Amino acid sequence: MRPALPRWAGTLAVKAAVFITVMCCALAALLGVLVHVQVTDQTVGQARELALSRLADATEAYEAGDSLPPGTGVDAEGLPPALRELAAAGERGTMVADHHGRPVMWAAGPADGGRALAVAVDYGQQARTIEGLDSAILWSSALAIGATLVVGAFAVTRVTRRLHTTARVARRISAGDLDARVDDPRTKDPTRPQDEVAAVAVALDSMASSLQGKLLSEQRFTADVAHELRTPLTGLHAAAELLPPGRPTELVRDRVAALRTLTEDLLEISRLDTGRERVELDTEELGALAGRVVRASGADTRVRIARDARVETDRRRLERVLGNLVANAHRHGRAPVVLTVDGPVVTVRDHGDGYPEYLLAHGPQRFRTEGGAKGHGLGLTIAVGQAEVLGARLTFANAPDRGAVATLTLPWTPPTGDALSDGAV
Repeated sequence: MRPALPRWAGTLAVKAAVFITVMCCALAALLGVLVHVQVTDQTVGQARELALSRLADATEAYEAGDSLPPGTGVDAEGLPPALRELAAAGERGTMVADHHGRPVMWAAGPADGGRALAVAVDYGQQARTIEGLDSAILWSSALAIGATLVVGAFAVTRVTRRLHTTARVARRISAGDLDARVDDPRTKDPTRPQDEVAAVAVALDSMASSLQGKLLSEQRFTADVAHELRTPLTGLHAAAELLPPGRPTELVRDRVAALRTLTEDLLEISRLDTGRERVELDTEELGALAGRVVRASGADTRVRIARDARVETDRRRLERVLGNLVANAHRHGRAPVVLTVDGPVVTVRDHGDGYPEYLLAHGPQRFRTEGGAKGHGLGLTIAVGQAEVLGARLTFANAPDRGAVATLTLPWTPPTGDALSDGAV
């Protein structure tokens, strides 16, 4: 099973920092090894040549019977056993080893009697040179990695900051703020090179402008149609009232009333779409208001007061929201329909088949219904719009034992010292 990584590990800045660090470390290690090997080979080679040169001089003196130079001897103390065996076998060789706590370059060759003629050359200066070189490589690599990380972090942060700005604007647009734009300054100067982030910003701004234009066109069309329909519908309503009593007259009046209701709903939606609605706040008892809504609906709805509450709200808009929820429950669900008040939370539940999947996933959509249900999808759309004006939150869900549940959560400040009543209506 793949282990779960922390959320910060998925950010572009962290990935870029890790990539830059790994690449810098790999490059520094490669260059350091190459320099170390090259300098070490050169230093060791020079010391070996010096030792072999002194061994050659010592061999001549030994064969001529002269005294051996300083640092030269036969079977000298401290001569590495491997080098002694090589010299005893008639070969010459060199080896670096410690002698009396100091590094020494040994050179040895054969002498009579199976012995070894050896020369010891001080190797301390060369060893310190290599150690200093290795230390300089490590420090310079660390400084180079740090400087690269700082520069890379600055460059990546500039890119990620622009990406975060673009993402923030995209979230504002998805939340309904169609005036939000990225306005990347790079896109306004044609002489500057355009990178991928600027291209994304331009595409997002273009999409937002196109979407805003289409929505505004749709809103204007809805409002214009609704306004244009009011005048002829008013005339139709007046004419229908003059018709003689009878079944045809009832049908005409019923259809005219339905058209008037649809027109008023369209006008209300067009006003909500503009986002300019203002609330008229007043203190309301939720239990009493729920009872009035149920009585006005004329439907058999049970009201349950689990915990009453006083809220600062717009009574007309709240009654509109609850009335639409109750009407929708009776029209599309099945009895019993229960309206429950539990503090600032009001739920309306029926015992039908529940809300369709598209509504649970995306919310109410105007002029969309499924399963042969009657209606235009405007009631719940208006309820959601009015709830937003009230600053409330309206959610939709299906109960585990069947039935649709609409939950309205109103903004509320708990009172101090007030007794809240429990009961049922």
